[in-house]
Parts: sequence; C-alpha cells; structure tokens
Amino acid sequence: MHDDRRLIEDRLGRVLGGRIVPAIYPESIPMRASMWVAPGEPVSVAEGLGAPRTPVEPGARWGAPWGTSWLTLEGTVPAEWAGKTVEAIIDLGFDGGMTGFQCEGLVYRPDGSPVKGLHPQNRWVRVAGPALGGERVLLHVEAAANPVIPFFGPTGLGDLTTAGTEPQYRFGRMDLAVFDEQVWQLVQDLEVLGELMHEMPEDPARRYDIVRAIERALDAIDLQNVNSTAAAARACLADVLARPAVPSAHRISAVGHAHIDTAWLWPLRETVRKVARTAANMTALLDDEPDFVYTMSQAAQYDFLKQHRPEVYSRVKEAVAAGRFVPTGGMWVESDTNMPGSEAMARQFVHGKRFFLEEFGIENEEAWLPDTFGFAAGLPQIIKAAGSKWLLTQKISWSQTNQFPHHTFLWEGIDGTRIFTHFPPVDTYNCSMQGREIAHAARNFKEKGRASRSLAPTGWGDGGGGTTREMVAKAARMRDLEGSPTVVWDKPADFFAAAEAEYERPAVWVGELYLELHRATLTSQAKTKQGNRRSEHLLREAELWAATAAVRTGVEYPHAELDRIWKTVLLHQFHDILPGSSIAWVHREAAQTYATVAAELSAIIERAQWTLGGRASGPCVFNPAPHAWRGIPAGGAGPEESGRACSVRERDGGGFALSNSLLRVEVDARGLIVSLHDLVHDREALPPDAPANLLQLHPDLPNSWDAWDVDLFYRNRVTDLVDLDFLVAEPDSPAATVRLARGFGSSTIEQTLTLRPDSPALEIATTVDWHETEKFLKLAVPLDVHADRYASETQFGHLYRPTHTNTSWEYAKFEACNHRFIHVAEPGWGTAVVNDSTYGHDLTRTVRPDGGTTITIRASLLRAPRFPDPHTDHGTHHFRHAIVPGASLTDAVREGYRINLPPFTPGVAAPVAPLFSVDNDDVVTSAVKLADDGSGDVVIRLYEASGSRTSALLSPDFGFSGFRRCDLLERPLAEDATATAEDPGIRLRLRPFQLITLRFTRP
Repeated sequence: MHDDRRLIEDRLGRVLGGRIVPAIYPESIPMRASMWVAPGEPVSVAEGLGAPRTPVEPGARWGAPWGTSWLTLEGTVPAEWAGKTVEAIIDLGFDGGMTGFQCEGLVYRPDGSPVKGLHPQNRWVRVAGPALGGERVLLHVEAAANPVIPFFGPTGLGDLTTAGTEPQYRFGRMDLAVFDEQVWQLVQDLEVLGELMHEMPEDPARRYDIVRAIERALDAIDLQNVNSTAAAARACLADVLARPAVPSAHRISAVGHAHIDTAWLWPLRETVRKVARTAANMTALLDDEPDFVYTMSQAAQYDFLKQHRPEVYSRVKEAVAAGRFVPTGGMWVESDTNMPGSEAMARQFVHGKRFFLEEFGIENEEAWLPDTFGFAAGLPQIIKAAGSKWLLTQKISWSQTNQFPHHTFLWEGIDGTRIFTHFPPVDTYNCSMQGREIAHAARNFKEKGRASRSLAPTGWGDGGGGTTREMVAKAARMRDLEGSPTVVWDKPADFFAAAEAEYERPAVWVGELYLELHRATLTSQAKTKQGNRRSEHLLREAELWAATAAVRTGVEYPHAELDRIWKTVLLHQFHDILPGSSIAWVHREAAQTYATVAAELSAIIERAQWTLGGRASGPCVFNPAPHAWRGIPAGGAGPEESGRACSVRERDGGGFALSNSLLRVEVDARGLIVSLHDLVHDREALPPDAPANLLQLHPDLPNSWDAWDVDLFYRNRVTDLVDLDFLVAEPDSPAATVRLARGFGSSTIEQTLTLRPDSPALEIATTVDWHETEKFLKLAVPLDVHADRYASETQFGHLYRPTHTNTSWEYAKFEACNHRFIHVAEPGWGTAVVNDSTYGHDLTRTVRPDGGTTITIRASLLRAPRFPDPHTDHGTHHFRHAIVPGASLTDAVREGYRINLPPFTPGVAAPVAPLFSVDNDDVVTSAVKLADDGSGDVVIRLYEASGSRTSALLSPDFGFSGFRRCDLLERPLAEDATATAEDPGIRLRLRPFQLITLRFTRP
C-alpha cells in the first residue's frame, strides 16, 4: 500500500502540474500594453491614469527599486469565446516566490475605480463570465517595483537613497484567456485529496479509498485533451469528497486574513498601497464567495485607506456594513507590547477602538496580535480596561527552547486580570489551507479532550495579498470531509465566544508571555527606541500642562494636535518599527518623525507653561513627574530647594572620590566605579573586585535574523573596555562630576559620572560614537545582593523574574525587557538601576569565594547587525542611567520617572499649583488630560506601583460637579468601592498594580 501511495503521489504531481493546471486557461490572445514611469514618489490615481503611455512588450524590463509604473492593457474578446468565462492574465514579472516581497499591482477600471490587486499567487482579473464576444477590455495597473530584498545579508535595497535605478523585473504574460471552471475545480479537488492522503497515516482504510479515487480520476483524464475529460475525472472523486467528517473531528474557524506589516522590508508609504491592493482583492473576493469572511486589524491601516485611497475605503465600508469585512483587534497598530509605556499601550486601544466605533459602529472584544514578539505581563489589565476580553497571537510557537503548553488558556497579568487567550495550533498566521497545515492544527492542538476548536488566520500576509479563491475552494471541500478537521469561515468574535463557552475551566498561565526568540529587538536601532521613549514622556507633559492651563486659565486645549501626534507615535510602535527590525528607510524616516514630534510637543508645553507661569523667566521650575521633588509639587511649578553640598577629590592610587549627604562613590584610575557606599544604611553596594560602569563588548552574529536575534553564545567572548583617553573631575560644577573617555575599534565613548546634592542616585551619562559591525555593547553594574528574583518595570507596574536558571524556562530568558527601572533587593535593602531610553538587559547571579552573592545587571546599549539595515545605529548616541543604592521599590519607581521627566529649567516667574495631589507615593499618576470628547471634563489615570494593596486620598484643586470611574475610552463603569468621595477628596482603594481612570465633570 505504501508503494501504491508513493506512485500515485508522484503521478499526481506530474500530471497536475504539467497537464491539468496549464489547461485552466486553454485559449489566450495577447493584449496591447503601454506604460508610463512615474518620475518619483507614487502619484495620485488621477495623475497615473492620465499620464502619457509608451508601448511595451512581454519581456521588457521595468521597475527601478521602489519605483512606480502605470501600465495600460487593451484587448478585445474574440467573438468565438461567446458563452465562455474570460480573464485577463497579468504577470508583472513575478518570480513565483513569496507574495508581498516583490512587485505588486493594483488594477483600475478606466473610471478610476479599483478592481483587485495582483501578486504572484493572484495574477488574474475576471473580464466576462459569460462573455458575449467582442467586448473591449481596458485595464490600468499601478505597478509597484518593490525590490526582492535578500534575507540575512547587507543590502542597499533597503533605502531609496542607496537602492540604485536598474530595472529589476521583466513583464511576463499579458493575455486575455478563457478560464475553464471545470478544470480549475478539478485542480482544487485533486490538491485537497492529495494533501489529505499524505496527512492521514492513522487511517489506512480512508487513505486507501483516496488513493484509488485519485488513481481512477487520473485514468479518466485524456492528457491530450484535459478540458473535455475534466468533468469525468471529477466524477471519480465525488464519492470520497462527499463523505462527512466524524462527529469528533477538530473544528477550525478559518478567518480570512492578511497580516500586513505596517512597515518592515518596505517603508510606510508603501504599506498604504499594500493595504489598498489587499483590501481591493478581498472586497472583490467577498463579492464572489458568499461564505467567505475576511478580517483586518490595525485601525491605522483603515485610516491609510480613508486618507489616501478613498475609492477602496468606500468598498471596505460597504463590506463592513454587510458583516463580511470584519475589523478586529481594536488597536491602532499591531504594536510591540514589551517596550511601549503604560499610557502608550493604553492609547493603542483607545485610538484603535474609537476609530472602529466612530467609522463602523463596531466595538471589538478581541485583541489581535499574531506576530508580536512576546507579551508584557501588564497587558491583560489594559485589554480589560479597554473593554475587551480575548487575545489571539501565534508568535509564541516560534520559541526555540520550550514549547508553550497550551493553545487555549487564561492569561493572568500582574494585577490578577485574566484574559481568555488562543494560540492557533496551525502555527502560522498565513495559513493557505494546505492539507498539511490543517492536519497539523488538529494533531498539534494541546487542549484535546477539553476543547475542540481552533482558529486559522488564512491568507497571504506579512507583505499583504490576503486570501485567494483557491484557499476558499479548499476550505469549502474541508467543511465536512471525512479524515479532515471541519473548516468553517468565521468571525474572530464568534470563534472566541464558542471556544470560551465549550471550555469551562481553562488552564491558567501567570506572568509575561516571553518569546524565546527575537530578543535583540529590545536593543536594535537605539535612536528609534529613544525617539519613542522621549515622545511618550513629552506627550505626558503636553497633556498635563495643556490641561492645567485650560482649567486654570480657560485657554483652548489642543485636542486635534495631541490626537494627531499620539497616532503618529502609536504608528511607530508597530512590531517591526519600534523593535528595530525594518529596513534603513523606515528608521531614517522614524528619526525625522520623532524630531518633528519633539518640536511640536515642546511648543505645546512651552505655550501652556508660559500661560500658567508667565513669559518672564524666574525661579519657578516645572515638575512633570508624578512625585514631589525638592519642594516642587508633582504636576506643578515652584522654586527649587537647594541641597547640601557635594564634593569631589582625588583618590589615593588614582581616580576620584565623590560624595554627598547620601552616597560616597569611588572611581579608580580606569574610570570604573569600585565603591558605591550607601551612607544612610552604611552599606557597600558593590561586591569586592567587581567594578561598576564597566562597558563590555561582545561579538554578535546570531544564527539568523540579524536585527531580531541575539544567541546565548555571544557571551562566550567579551572584551572589557578599560583603556582610558582621559579622566578628569569638574570641581566647579554644583554637583560632583567626573568625565572620562575611551576609544575602541572604530568607536569612542565619553561618560559623565554625576552626584547631585542630596540625591540618592549616581548618574551615568554615556555618549557613544558607534561605528562597529556585528558587535554588542553592554553597561555592567554588579551588586552585592542576595536575591532569587528581581523586578523589572512594565506597563502599570512591574514583574518579577528569577535571578537563577533552575529550569530551561529561566535559562531561556537571557535577555529581557524593562522600562524605566530594574530593582534587586534582599529584605530591608535593595538597589535600583534606572534609565532614560534603554530596554534590553541581562542579569546573572554568581556566588563568590567569600560566600557572598553577586548579581550583575547589564544594560544593553547598542548592536551592529547588517540586515535589514547594513549600517544599523552607526553614529552618535546618548544614554542616561543611574544607580540608586538603598532604593525601595517606591524609590525605584520615583527615580525611574525622575530620569525620564526631569524638572524643566529655566523656570517661570510665578508658582503653579497642580490640579490635584495624591498623599501616597505608591499611587502614581499615569495621565492628566481633558476628556477626548471635548466636554472639558478632567481625566486622571493612576495606578498602584509597588505591588501592594493600598489606599490613597486624591485631592482635586479645581471645581467639579461629580466624578465617575471610567474605562480607557472614558466611558463610565459600574460604581464600586475603588473610588469613593471623602472630604476633602476621593478615597482610592487599590489592589496591587490596579489602574484606575477617573473622569471629573466640570461645571
């Protein structure tokens, strides 16, 4: 039997590919083609349609990298084709490879209305069915010459400035052709059964039936006249295709889908066109296939259509209204979730859900993040606070070391919130309905016996394209087919509702969903990450001061400006932009965008501060942080209190000693910190013979995915950067300051170590002129602390990770994410390391010969991968870190905010009272703003930051007629004891890490 199957497989492969598939189009005639090459960036549809044309022939070269050509195709349907189905076959030079990673096209009618997209797996355009004969055909194609970017090697194709101008493609077939529906259906029959036959070794009887049916069908085909015998061949397969699935068959909800990366190996401007091509394709397919359902996430991509392709957007809106084209996810983009700050992660849902509500009247209850590189432990609470309750992802199946134990489960975040979560066992977000994929989903599903459903996102993705008619046809055959899981087109919400209903007691996973891959995305493209961090904090300031000015003085709140800027920042948190895994073009533009954002937000801040404190400079300093600082209230302005003097002196043996009222620091002749003494607790923070401020350089060539990955073997070799160019003190500074410089390779480093009056933190400012290749730069801080876990800040709180590697799960977390702080402690004493712009870090634990424990924190500063950007991070970078010995978790939170939101100087003449105060430093303000609906209501978002159950009194200093607890979209929630009126303010009773949004109605 095994030999029979192999013979049939071989025979089927040859006959199907060599004779049957070519017979789908038995007759064809060439069309006349002419072309206009746009001289620069893409032009409007009207300009492209109206431009002059030059004749071209099949085989003609076209398409400089990233260029656009407008192709016109003309022809006449022969009279003898009357009654037949006719299609235009348009080959732009497709190489048969991956859809979305080469040339693409969007077809238009003469009136400028879109028809459908073109890509390697979708080259046809229906012209007539049936034809009358004699129809004149006129089609226009906006053809994008997106280059095929070679993986894993340096390339200049990733930027318009280095891509060159040589044509990349040759036009292929451009014909009118007869489409034989019967032959096409035969192809789908044979492919489904052939794939199923291969995937069912556990059922030899059923496999035998399929083998013999295929054999009979192949015997029925006249290889010299496939078209006349296709119906007879199909009849031989009818019986095996009609046999129903067993009642216990696994149930797959197919969801039409095209995961379109908002930027990756193409720039943002090209994504606009990818979305248009895909959406045009999918609306056309919806018209042809009544059972098909398509879903698209990322509100920003809908907005692309609305702003740039309204002719496509109108079709999308019609399909959404019909319930066939389903917005999903409820986020502005499919963002990274590790690095975005608390408010940014919340605003992803605010802006995404609000767009869908306003444009379509739809509210999503599912988060849709199939390709995001791991999930922060604070995310479940944010999903729930946005009014959602489900999550879909697939990427965790890429983990290299440990296989995740569930496909459907409850995910519990840091505050105890649980979200019903599904990982599709098909193990791809680009399912093409192949038998091996469907069979794998059923075999792989880990909840067998407890649940019976999974989801399959179906369609060409990453670069777009979407679902094809072939995928729909295969799904139709597997709807109820013996030996196969059942496949039904479904909406994501319908799948989740059914899956949740059938699974009464799902397993629970607590904490982050860590992806054991792509760890280097926490470091690659440092300027993009710094731009994001700076933008997040500037947005906080702009909202805070603008709201304060509006309430205090009545000036207009800049709703439209802030809305636009938020969407820009959220757009750049997409999971291939913020992680640093896009081409050079993307990151070059991101740097320019962040500079513009900083300028715009600085102007908003300046206007509000001048309005509040007067234009004349003066002694009053603004404090944007959520904690008071040297007499200045949080969210207000006042004169800064002077601190006790610092000192810096030469040290015996070389170097310098710095001290203030809280710390004594010794820097040796190498510029390394050899003592960091906490005077309050009379304790040395550093282990013996283990200096801090040690910069370390590693070789860094991962096995694959250069910008994405760092492999553990990078630690096998390390160079300690200890050679000095100079080491000097600055005795005239109001703070105690030491400066130093080092050179290495082709790069240089300058550092400033600063101890300020009465500050508990030693600040380390690092400037790197970076010109290395395939290197990894780390900043090491060893600590003399005995601890089996450490805290990393994440959205609205922190999570604990082990300091040990007892199991493979801990071993795999050799590079992890933190936001503003890392905190390591033993009972009664700890130390924080805070930063202003880095995310990646590693932490190791060793036991010294003296029996003590050394825990070394290393902040990841810079990498130098060559793909997809061959000059990643070359240039000058500025980093700020601080070490805070003796810090509690509350101190860590405070100092993390302080380094990111320093008091603003120079100041203004008059003090400014904050809009409110909170009497507990563990209850931290995340946002202060006016309500998005323009009502003038004040919105304050807070969270418990230390991980304790706590109480605080919030005292507003503005008039209000009432307040309500709200969700993230500022809609009222049911009243409970979380926030209650208590003279003179509102009493907050919060669970560990609980976030709360309060809306105050102003009279």
